[in-house]
Amino acid sequence: MTTDLNTLLTALYVKIDDHLGRPTRTGRPPRLTDAELLTLAVAQALLGIRSEARWLRFLPRHLPGAFTYLPQQSGYNKRLRNAVPLLKHVIRMLALDTDLWTDATWIVDSTPVECGRSRETAKRSELAGWAGYGYCSSHSRFFWGLRLHLICTPPGLPITWALAHPKLDERQVLMAILDHDPTVLADRPGLLIIADKGYVSRELDAYLTERGVRLLRPSYRNRTPHPAQHLLKPVRQLIESVNDTLKGQLDLELHGGRTIDGVTARIAQRLLALTAAIWHNRATGQPVTRFLIAFDH
Repeated sequence: MTTDLNTLLTALYVKIDDHLGRPTRTGRPPRLTDAELLTLAVAQALLGIRSEARWLRFLPRHLPGAFTYLPQQSGYNKRLRNAVPLLKHVIRMLALDTDLWTDATWIVDSTPVECGRSRETAKRSELAGWAGYGYCSSHSRFFWGLRLHLICTPPGLPITWALAHPKLDERQVLMAILDHDPTVLADRPGLLIIADKGYVSRELDAYLTERGVRLLRPSYRNRTPHPAQHLLKPVRQLIESVNDTLKGQLDLELHGGRTIDGVTARIAQRLLALTAAIWHNRATGQPVTRFLIAFDH
């Protein structure tokens, strides 16, 4: 592993361990602590090793002595699936520790998370009922799976997110996300959310206006263009860039999850890796905030 990745993982482990402190539960302490588990998960995502069994074989050879104990594949998978609340908590903790958290501009969009391709998979999968058929306009294709709805800052720092059925209305999902986590809107005067045409809705406009939030999106041809319409195109490219990072470098669509808990854990794992890289790059003064190449080999 490179020095850059070692530095990131060391800093991340210390940060998480200091934040979590000693576990409050009684009984024998786990042989693999929560801080070690999340550090392992981030390293796996950054190095692009999708197979958990291969990842646990890779560690003793390439990082000997770094972890005093490594679980078997089934134990690691179970711990990771049960750690979804912890993954979300640490994503927020790292985001709060950056200057980007107070950014007055957000970008919102959804992107497909494919979970299967054959009809038999869709019929037999344990994701049936959670996943469904949807259409990806960016690639002009249908897919079977979920949609990741991501709210982030222009540099790509995740603010909040959700997985939803692909047929659910993006506008309704956005309102549900903000209702579920209303604290993200606290102390944000003049907040601007930039979205695409899919978020055109009087109901959404009224919802955000009540909370002091402005929504900027492209206008339809039969409507008067917004005065800041010319600023949308370059900013909209940023969310496509964030999605490209998640899919191209963190293998978002190659998650391998077969249950809703498994998919959620693997998506959270990749979002934590992205957040950790941004957090580390900002802390070390790197010129490019969302730069992962130094950590993927």
